[in-house]
Amino acid sequence: MKIGVIGDDFTGAGDIANTLAKVGARTVQYVGTPTGRLKTEIDAAVIALKTRSIDAGDAVTQSLAACRWLIANGAKQIVFKYCSTFDSTPQGNIGPVAEALLVELDTMLALVCPAFPANRRTLYNGHLFVGDRLLSESGMENHPLTPMTDPDIRRWLARQTALKVGHLSLESLRSGNAQAALRLAKHNDERLIIADAISDDDLLALGRIVRTHRLITGGSGIAMGLPGNFGIQPAIDRQPFAGSDGPGLILSGSCSSATRRQIAAYDSGHPSKRLDAADALDPGAAVASCLDFLVSHKDTGPLVYSTAEPSEVAAAQAQYGRERLAASFDTIFAELAIKAVAAGFRRIVVAGGETSGAVASAFGAAALEVGPEIDTGVPVLILNANPRLAFALKSGNFGADDFFERALATLKGRAS
Repeated sequence: MKIGVIGDDFTGAGDIANTLAKVGARTVQYVGTPTGRLKTEIDAAVIALKTRSIDAGDAVTQSLAACRWLIANGAKQIVFKYCSTFDSTPQGNIGPVAEALLVELDTMLALVCPAFPANRRTLYNGHLFVGDRLLSESGMENHPLTPMTDPDIRRWLARQTALKVGHLSLESLRSGNAQAALRLAKHNDERLIIADAISDDDLLALGRIVRTHRLITGGSGIAMGLPGNFGIQPAIDRQPFAGSDGPGLILSGSCSSATRRQIAAYDSGHPSKRLDAADALDPGAAVASCLDFLVSHKDTGPLVYSTAEPSEVAAAQAQYGRERLAASFDTIFAELAIKAVAAGFRRIVVAGGETSGAVASAFGAAALEVGPEIDTGVPVLILNANPRLAFALKSGNFGADDFFERALATLKGRAS
């Protein structure tokens, strides 16, 4: 193993596993931190955790355990992967986890770069943009768990850590002065360096700069240039992909604007069932009702979702409690997925980071094969067990409007 990745949620882990696989790295994604020694020859291991929105102390503990397993199994470089919209709060986990990893790896400095230009996330003058909008005006300010109300990532990260936060400007990167800027940052005792990037070429340049770095942090884009540092090249011929041709379903807990559009597009021609806050108060009844719905529409790709408009989500959280609702919906979707597989479903599309984590974790510790890309940042993931299952775990903001239909089709695989 050359590259070890710690992902703070399951969709993000799949995103960076997809990035590494596309540039030639033999990549496996793990559900949680494995135990024992690695027994297969791979270039990169991605450990998917569900730590984005939990207590910072617990997130640090889980992340350090993942780091230690990766290092014990040969990883030369560690990537701490979080969302390209830097999903966190002023009391969030990105700063504490990055700080702990610096200490664990006995290294002085790490880049911080959530930019993902292919999905229109760019970083300029330390400010994060989604398309032509500042992050705080992109809809992320309404996120139910991690509302992003400040686009200045330097300022946001400084609220989460006692370490000094620096900045590597786009001008320094493109003028060839990045290494000098990083030496100055070390001299000034700046430990976490926000790195501008507005194009894939910028990310590839950053990849070359961190060739000898023990720790890198960022979105999946930062991984584009890392395999090449170890002599890993893209495969010329990709092998045929074997998916799963059994019945498929879609589960959505995301309330992002992209997912709301995807649900509207899919709902117009397919059976769908919506869960509301009242359903979350009785998870057992909700699971039973939804399972009946899924089974009765088994051959038509049924959709079950709790997705709602931001104002409706806010009202429900105020009435019932944010944590209570989130935990209840996670329980419903996780149990529903397990029961659906028992009922014969083999293809599962999930929208939303927290929902994806709950569903994937329900199937226990496992190694997932990384298949072809469905949409930017979203690969097929295969659980090669009995039965063989094909997953698409989608971050809320990812994917075109027709994502759900294309995902179910891609999960079937292709002939040799």
